[in-house]
Amino acid sequence: MFYKITLKFIMLSFFFSCNSVAQKKESFKIQKTEAEWKLELTELQYYVMREEGTERAFSSPLDKNYSEGIYVCAGCDVPLFYSKNKFNSGSGWPSFDVEIKGNIAYTIDYNIGVARIEEHCANCGGHLGHLFNDGPKNTTGKRHCINGVALKFISKNE
Repeated sequence: MFYKITLKFIMLSFFFSCNSVAQKKESFKIQKTEAEWKLELTELQYYVMREEGTERAFSSPLDKNYSEGIYVCAGCDVPLFYSKNKFNSGSGWPSFDVEIKGNIAYTIDYNIGVARIEEHCANCGGHLGHLFNDGPKNTTGKRHCINGVALKFISKNE
């Protein structure tokens, strides 16, 4: 009996922790080799956007940026979020309650053992962050928790 329970647990663990690249392969408008991405992105940007890493909380200057403008993908410059939709979540990462429709792709990841909604740039596939249901209740209730290195900010004054 113990053996059967252990075997089922192991099988479920493999199912929920499986994170193969083949599962996440999608066709994006912008296609580049990993070598090309490494030339264009900083080491931290490559880690976050191409290897689905996470920057340290509170390390991005964009977390506390409340200037008027637009946030675009650091990999391809596609518009992702308007500054009017940014809010201080206290999480240590730039947070938004509304995305620019059609420019973000969503998948489910199990990297930490539970299902999370992962966000990617719909144009180049760069990993951005995750979507949570703990955002402002007076708007969407959503929190797009985004790695600052995956974004570039373009001020309204530019």
